[in-house]
Amino acid sequence: MARKPPPEPSLHRYLLDGIWEVLAGRTDADNDRLSLKIAGPNDWWMHVKGMPGSHVVLKVGDGPEPDKALLKRVAAIAAYHSKAREGGLVPVSATKARYVTKPRGAKAGTVSIRKEIVLKVRPAIPEDFVEKPRISSD
Repeated sequence: MARKPPPEPSLHRYLLDGIWEVLAGRTDADNDRLSLKIAGPNDWWMHVKGMPGSHVVLKVGDGPEPDKALLKRVAAIAAYHSKAREGGLVPVSATKARYVTKPRGAKAGTVSIRKEIVLKVRPAIPEDFVEKPRISSD
């Protein structure tokens, strides 16, 4: 008997400056799929440091490398989609998706990262974003 494939993740999706796609997970299972299956090796991965929150991916692919200002805007989205939403300056871990791995036997949504940088930002959704429809199989 064939196993039923897992449901497609339900993600928040943003478009910054008309070209940069940002995806944010909604559940632990969504975070797993986003971080380990959807994110490409050159994409940027982010998560608020030290508390629960969405995994957030800036899709880069083979395109130009984003500047630090754009990375901070994406980090603000990661902070917004976390328990630190009401905080002041929030530290957000960021790394290339190629440095994100899942420890053997870890629960959904748990990852290990290497080569991180920490961006301190205020939680926010950028004013100039275009909200794309949520990605969902519903």
